[in-house]
Amino acid sequence: MAKIIIHQNQVTSPEELVKLCPFSAIEYDNKYLSINAACKMCKICIKKGAGVFEWVEEETVTIDKSKWRGIAVYVDHVDGEIHPVTLELIGKAKELAEKINHPVYCVFMGHEIEEKANELLHYGVDEVFVYDDEELKDFRIEPYTAVFEDFIQNLHPTIVLVGGTTVGRSLAPRVAARFRTGLTADCTILGVQENTDLDQIRPAFGGNIMAHIYTPNHRPQFATVRYKIFSAPERLENPVGKITNCVIAKEALASKITVLDVKQKEKEMSIEDAEVVIVAGRGIKKQEDLEMIHQLADLLGAHVASTRPLIEAGWTDPRKQIGLSGRTVKPRLIITCGVSGAIQFVAGMNNSECIIAINQDENAPIFKVAHYALKGDMYQIIPALIRKINSLGINISIDQLKQVVS
Repeated sequence: MAKIIIHQNQVTSPEELVKLCPFSAIEYDNKYLSINAACKMCKICIKKGAGVFEWVEEETVTIDKSKWRGIAVYVDHVDGEIHPVTLELIGKAKELAEKINHPVYCVFMGHEIEEKANELLHYGVDEVFVYDDEELKDFRIEPYTAVFEDFIQNLHPTIVLVGGTTVGRSLAPRVAARFRTGLTADCTILGVQENTDLDQIRPAFGGNIMAHIYTPNHRPQFATVRYKIFSAPERLENPVGKITNCVIAKEALASKITVLDVKQKEKEMSIEDAEVVIVAGRGIKKQEDLEMIHQLADLLGAHVASTRPLIEAGWTDPRKQIGLSGRTVKPRLIITCGVSGAIQFVAGMNNSECIIAINQDENAPIFKVAHYALKGDMYQIIPALIRKINSLGINISIDQLKQVVS
């Protein structure tokens, strides 16, 4: 870190010094010069300020990275039923760990979960640390944070990955704050350098840029990742990892929260789990025109999703929105209809196995990520697709559909 200091005793013409800054960052209150938040660190004041301004490099506190080893994955679950985002993070953790020759850990906290912990070993985890206590049966932020903190203090993992679920988004920042370290939320790309610094890439400024974030002087490095961003590893028949049962003091599990009742949410098929998704975009002229999208979806056994403009118009369910402010999907097939392909939307679906894009604008950004591009009026293309599928039979496969559009 660096800063600019002002030698007030050398100030002779404050009005002239104020004029030095092209960003109006230098101020004078008839007594002292100061630098406000508009400063761009351009150093013009230092070059032309006749010694009044001085650039000072602050000493960077370094950390012994060799004392931090391993990549840890938080096991997100409800009553022992492990959320699939955990398996996806294990897959990414194994990939990162291979590059730096580190072990992969899982931290699993709850009640009566040891049997489920054994299942994690089948995905290539080196060691699962299990905190099994009645006080951990239901998620409560204080005891779960205490357990997570205990795990990190004992193991010193260099990287901690947490699913971007409701629980994960609550827990990860609280634990990161305990260690005064960084946390990058909703990462879409993760890499690791030889010195174990984690490359964290995520959309920023409303999705208009991709920010590359790293934490060189603090450990552990925290990142959360949404469901369906990465791929789960293949299940192994003969795992070689081990289970380690951990104990934490009862007083550490104290909480001011009392869980009175737990009501199971009605299960429904989410667009995140769908194998085929049809997306309606801004190109839909009126709500009634969504009927042809649903008709195509019915023929393909697909789920209908949409982009943000249709949500704001009240035409579709907010739970069906794809993108940074919606859901992330990774189906075998996704067909976008009248979707321009803004980066905010693409970030939520660009890992799909096959992308078919329909748009009359030949310069639409969606064509940059599409595997098949259908350039033309979707009000002509979609009815033609429906007629063709009907002629082939309603049990048309994805491979057959690829042949139709190509």
